[in-house]
Amino acid sequence: MSQAQSRTVVVLAAGEGKRMKSATPKMLHPLLGRTLLGHVLHAAEAAQASRTVVVVGHKADQVRAHLTEIAPGATPVLQAEQNGTGHAVRIALEAIPEASGTVVVLNADVPLLRPGTVADLVAAHESTSRGATVLAAEVPDPAGLGRIVRDSAGNLERIVEERDASPEVRAVREVNAGIYAFDAVLLREALGKLSTDNDQGEEYLTDVFGLLAAVGHAVGVHVAADALETLGCNDRAELARLRALLRDRINTGWMRSGVAIHDPATTWIDVTVTLEADAVVDQNSQLQGTTTVATGAVVGPDTTLVDTVVAAGATVLRTHSIGAEIGPDATVGPYSYLRPGTRLGRKAKIGGFVEAKNAELGAGAKVPHLTYVGDATIGPKANIGAGTIFANYDGVTKSHTTVGEAAFVGSDTVLIAPVEIGPGAYVAAGSAVTKDVPAGNLGVTRAPQRNVEGWTARKRPGTVSADAAERAGKPQTDDTGA
Repeated sequence: MSQAQSRTVVVLAAGEGKRMKSATPKMLHPLLGRTLLGHVLHAAEAAQASRTVVVVGHKADQVRAHLTEIAPGATPVLQAEQNGTGHAVRIALEAIPEASGTVVVLNADVPLLRPGTVADLVAAHESTSRGATVLAAEVPDPAGLGRIVRDSAGNLERIVEERDASPEVRAVREVNAGIYAFDAVLLREALGKLSTDNDQGEEYLTDVFGLLAAVGHAVGVHVAADALETLGCNDRAELARLRALLRDRINTGWMRSGVAIHDPATTWIDVTVTLEADAVVDQNSQLQGTTTVATGAVVGPDTTLVDTVVAAGATVLRTHSIGAEIGPDATVGPYSYLRPGTRLGRKAKIGGFVEAKNAELGAGAKVPHLTYVGDATIGPKANIGAGTIFANYDGVTKSHTTVGEAAFVGSDTVLIAPVEIGPGAYVAAGSAVTKDVPAGNLGVTRAPQRNVEGWTARKRPGTVSADAAERAGKPQTDDTGA
């Protein structure tokens, strides 16, 4: 059996997280593209384990459903009563009696943990004959945290909670990160000896270290390179802090990869987003989900892109986009709303105050301003005038509109689907089109204009409009009296 096949990851995700004061389980709160649990499971992949067990408890059905989406290979194990971390690990191992080799235990509320740190912990543990290895962090202010006390050989002697610590121990800045690697056989033996004789009446996983040391097994300490990775999350204030720290980490990584981020403090990029070198992201922008931004594209300011593809050289200004594809050198915005299924060809344009849904614009097509485009295909080089409405819904069904190549639709027009405007056809401004306009034709549905003489004087007497009309009707005189 290979080393990778003899590893097991146990993720502790059963807690309620009361301090979050939320109907959502703490582990399912989102953080820049993944949930807290999702981030930890991503880091756990570096252990290259043959099995991953997630201990669930509070609102277990929700957590199981989430696992099915993000990690279908993980095995959920129910901790019906939260009787401590030692109890949680014990029931996890009872569910997988075949587990051997190394067991890595992670808490599900440390979303900044890097995969490399997990890999380093496993390597440090497996390169020795230790019974367990504890991940530690050196912090400037250890207040409230369990201190790492080492023996003369540098191994763990004990973990001391602050309330139990002497002044000398309180001065120690090396703290327990709550992340461990164990020898599976020794861990099983020690878990069977845990007691609930403590203030909480629970089985503490940290008691395992003393049990191992008592029978001569060394417990090593591996220090994380960056203490921020080990920060947990207990309430919404801490979640906000973690979000800002992760934002800074993500933005720094992209900038060092050649992406221009004009204001990193107001730019929020999910971990699932992909950016190419020489892409530009301006201030107050959010890139979420599976969004990709290609080289030379400019996004922002004041833009939110969700699951959106932005091709090379495109510009997206003050826009909200969900599930759209923006082609090479295309332009969008300002104040545009792109909904799922919107696709722009090369150099196509969607201008200010335009909403598009399930709409395809060919190369060079233009929808410059104040228009709704729903369920439509607009051919290359076609132009849609201001104030046009693609009326796609009749209250029962949605229908499609096609505008052909190089067609021209005048301002303030309603295209009532299903309808087709042929290539090179024109639609006169102000028309309500219900029938196809063949290629090269002009479609006009306006009634002839009729002017009712003297209407203002008769119907609006005494108004400023009537006064202005009366003055306009009088012959002009020469102010000189000539």
